[in-house]
Formats: sequence, structure tokens, C-alpha cells
Amino acid sequence: MRALKIAATGMSAQQLRVETISNNLANMNTTAYNARRAEFADLHYQQVSRAGTVNASDGTVLPTGVQVGLGVRPAAVSIHLSQGALTETGNDLDVAIDGKGYLEVTLPSGQTAYTRDGALKRNAEGLVVTSDGFTVSPEITIPDDARSLSINPEGEVYAYFQDGTAGQLLGQLSLASFTNPKGLEAIGGNLFTETEASGGATVAIAGEGGLGTIRQGYIEASSVDAVREVTELIAAQRGYEMNSKVISAVDQMMSATTQVR
Repeated sequence: MRALKIAATGMSAQQLRVETISNNLANMNTTAYNARRAEFADLHYQQVSRAGTVNASDGTVLPTGVQVGLGVRPAAVSIHLSQGALTETGNDLDVAIDGKGYLEVTLPSGQTAYTRDGALKRNAEGLVVTSDGFTVSPEITIPDDARSLSINPEGEVYAYFQDGTAGQLLGQLSLASFTNPKGLEAIGGNLFTETEASGGATVAIAGEGGLGTIRQGYIEASSVDAVREVTELIAAQRGYEMNSKVISAVDQMMSATTQVR
């Protein structure tokens, strides 16, 4: 009774789909979060009669053959790359990337990570860091006596002081891009690391080479569409129920078989 195992793979697939949807809904308010989507592929087929096999002495061949499917498997959980709405905050160190690109972040291990979460902070040493305290690269140090900051669309950071003199250039935020950003590995904390699938990072000034620009005083909201996710959740639930009914039907068939006298 192959149907029993086939239906089980269907239930596992729908379970993964529900888990992906639940993660999207859980991150509805996560800064710069992009929704994920579970993708599936059919499993191998048992070739009972191959198409094109000679079926008679006169050379007649089977036009289609008999191929019995063995179920479904997860193929990928891909990220839907779409920019979320830009929400105004008015904070000097809140920046949103309007277009393509990622901010560079240096992890405590020295590894470089990438993020679109622009809710930046200043630590005790004056360095610009993420909400988790990871240093933004290239390093920018804000003087203790700085009255305010200004960040232009190209990422140049200027500090202004009480004496009213012209702004002092502290540094410039750069953006990184990838040939295949869907190949980046999510490590949590709104951070990604490059992989062989993503390709190496290309770092440039904001606004150049197809990169987006930087908007000071804004953060990027999550791109999760709650209505779409709930609709997908209902469809996944129905798919799970139908596969469970197949298992119930197969169980009844096996029960009927054992009762034959």
C-alpha cells in the first residue's frame, strides 16, 4: 500500500509549509524581514512500464507507460525579496536602504555578516553598532560632544557640535550586493552570511552600481502580507486534512483486506 507512505510525505510537506507561514506571521513586525515560501518537488517514480518500450512483436511501443509516483519532498524554503514600507522614526541613527543592498556588520568572531536592519545605535566607545551590539563596517566613531548627526543618501555621516561650525565628516556607510541574494544564509538577528550560492559581496557607495540609497530617520518594515499568509495557512491546513483522509481510507482498505475469509 504505497498510498500510506505517499500520504505521509504529503502531511510532512504541509507541516513544513505551515511552519514557514507561522515564521512569517511571527516576524510581521521584524525590521526589514522578508517573507519565506516553502517549495516542493515530487519524489522518484517507480517505472512499472517505461514509455517507448516495445509492446508487441510488430514493434508497437507504449506511448506513455506506467509511472507510479512516490510522494513529495521539500525542495527549498526561498526568501521573497521585496522591500518593506519605509517607516519614519526621526532618530538620527535609524537608516533605511531604499533599493538594493545590505549594510556590512562585523561579528565578534571577525566574520562579516550583512543586514538591512538599519536601527543602529551608539555603544559606550562611540562606535555605530546594530541593536545586538555588532560593529557596522566600515567603523564610524561618534564624538561624545556631537549635538546631532546627518546622513546623506550616499551614506556620508556628518556630526554637528554646539559651536555651530560646519559638519565634521565621520565616515561613510557602504552597501554590499550579491549576484544571488536568495543564496544568503540567514543566521538570525536579521543577519545573513554569504555562501557559495550567493557569490561574493560587491561593496560600493550607496546609489552606485544599481544599489539603493540611504534614508536617514526611517526604518524598513517587514514585507509580510498578513492576508496572503492567512490564505496560505488555510490552504495548507486543507492539504494536510486531505492527506490525513487518504491515510484513513488506506487504513480502512487494509482492515477490509484482513477481514476477508
